[in-house]
Amino acid sequence: MSAEGFVPLFRSDAGFNLIFLQVGLKSFKPIHLSGHRADGLVIVFVVDHINSEYVRLQADGVEITTAIETEPWGERFFQVTDPNGVVFQLVQWMTDQAA
Repeated sequence: MSAEGFVPLFRSDAGFNLIFLQVGLKSFKPIHLSGHRADGLVIVFVVDHINSEYVRLQADGVEITTAIETEPWGERFFQVTDPNGVVFQLVQWMTDQAA
């Protein structure tokens, strides 16, 4: 477990990462689900156009759990939550030019 409270597992030839978060991590979003149901399970999909995906999912009637945010390290994301409490996070990694 890293000092930041997570362990990422990834492969350069895979289209996804697996991230394990420490239980009770203060930066977990959405905060109201922290420690409940799926206990920190977040499934992350990396996308090329985060704004387009946000608009598309809203238009399809998907309830957005966490609106688009941009973290200082370049992670631009939003989240939706399924009925079991599993959080799905869509991420676009921003470059200096795109941020």
